[in-house]
Amino acid sequence: MSSLSPDSSVPSARVEKERDFYRMLLELGQADEIDPFLSDALALIVEISGALRGYIELMFAPDDREPAFWVAHGCEDQDIAKIRAAFSRGVMAEAIATGRTISTVSALLDPRFRSSKSVQQNRIEALICAPVGSAPPVGVVYLQDRAQKGPFSEEARRHVEVFARHITPFADRLLLRRRRSDEADSTRLPRRTLRADDIVGRSRALAEMLAQVAAAAPLDVAVLLTGASGTGKTQLARVIHESSPRAHGPFVELNCAALPEGLLESELFGALPGAHSTAARKIEGKVAAAERGTLFLDEIGELKPYGQAKLLQLLQSKEYYPLGGARPVRADVRVIAATNIDLKVAVQRKEFREDLLYRLQVLPIRLPSLTERREDVALLSEHFCAKTCKAHGFSRLQLSVDALCAVEAAEWSGNVRELGHAVEAAAIRAAAEGVAQIERRHLFPAAAGASRPEKGAVAPVEVGPYRGLTFQEATRRFQAALLRDALEENGWNVTEAAAKLDLARSHAYRLVRAFDLSRR
Repeated sequence: MSSLSPDSSVPSARVEKERDFYRMLLELGQADEIDPFLSDALALIVEISGALRGYIELMFAPDDREPAFWVAHGCEDQDIAKIRAAFSRGVMAEAIATGRTISTVSALLDPRFRSSKSVQQNRIEALICAPVGSAPPVGVVYLQDRAQKGPFSEEARRHVEVFARHITPFADRLLLRRRRSDEADSTRLPRRTLRADDIVGRSRALAEMLAQVAAAAPLDVAVLLTGASGTGKTQLARVIHESSPRAHGPFVELNCAALPEGLLESELFGALPGAHSTAARKIEGKVAAAERGTLFLDEIGELKPYGQAKLLQLLQSKEYYPLGGARPVRADVRVIAATNIDLKVAVQRKEFREDLLYRLQVLPIRLPSLTERREDVALLSEHFCAKTCKAHGFSRLQLSVDALCAVEAAEWSGNVRELGHAVEAAAIRAAAEGVAQIERRHLFPAAAGASRPEKGAVAPVEVGPYRGLTFQEATRRFQAALLRDALEENGWNVTEAAAKLDLARSHAYRLVRAFDLSRR
């Protein structure tokens, strides 16, 4: 008989507690993703044991230096990094090294741990730490401090050990799934050295860009970001800053297109009192504000010639003069610039200084358009949907299969920014209707509201039918007509039609569904 099996001497309340404990453990096994699994698992063991704080971490391999996944309980979101650092690493290391549960009445008094800096700083008393996995362990369950004064009971220790053994196969299964997913993720390797969690996507085009970012981030050199409008240049500049040695310094933005030439010097370099009619007191410029950090110059191609000369001087000498100042000021800033125009063409037209271009593009990085990373569109759409629901307090919405096919088939000339706005608007429309799914009509209301021909019928490919339509809708109708013509010519053989249009067969099938095409 199991030591936890009830007998006549066990009170009914304890039997019910044990039964509920095992039932909840079984329910944990139904999880499909590692993050919610760990959160639910930790909440369960914290409740059962009566701990104030808890922590679980898992690693892909026992010799990994950092955990692949971790979750903490008993602290606010903004304090998680601090709380995680506060947990005693020495205790966890011993549990993993020995494969045995560590339990103590007071870590402060325990000769094994009382010399630990984290134990002394955080005044750690009662704790239990059990290894997860066997031969060798790949993680730990760590519980610290009790809601009621005193040590953890032997029953709590037993529950923790049972819990750690029980979640091991679940954790192994989810870690294996995540590892396989990561292996299919082209961006996995460059992400290891970057703080790029907000960059959504797995495409090869995105991976190639992130590899360049990973090479540029740790170096204190100027970077020029190029790419179409809406591709995320400001976001990428922040990733470079936050992944660099200057991450603890300020990140200061300046839009060069919105900078009047008369205010250029004071805006960039500041002004001393009396330097001009509006400078009654000292004005701090953007360069000074970015000291020991990063200065991001957006739309650098719009900078006027006078401003280009001043910026070139700063990049060459690392010094500048505040307006009205007689002495140079040393500048310790990294410059990242961005533009959506071809600066080489601007140089040929004498609109941009060639020597400044060379100074700015020590490491040029081009951001791919959404057309180049079409396989990321569904992931981005789901990301924007979840973000919108959280921002507006909506119940969780999902995009239907038809909606996902539609966004993948559409042309997003405004790139990620346009897609994000479209998904946000669609989520608002769906929430207003009280439905649980975003449908194609929520994404493209103009198309849904227009008079529609019979199913599968498409207007002829002429200029006239597209007058008065948005670029987005006109493009969709043209693509639908083009695909229908190819299908008709090839007897509705999708493989042959896809080959004729130079499309992947899977993409052609998605387009057929997205445009709701059917054989007459």
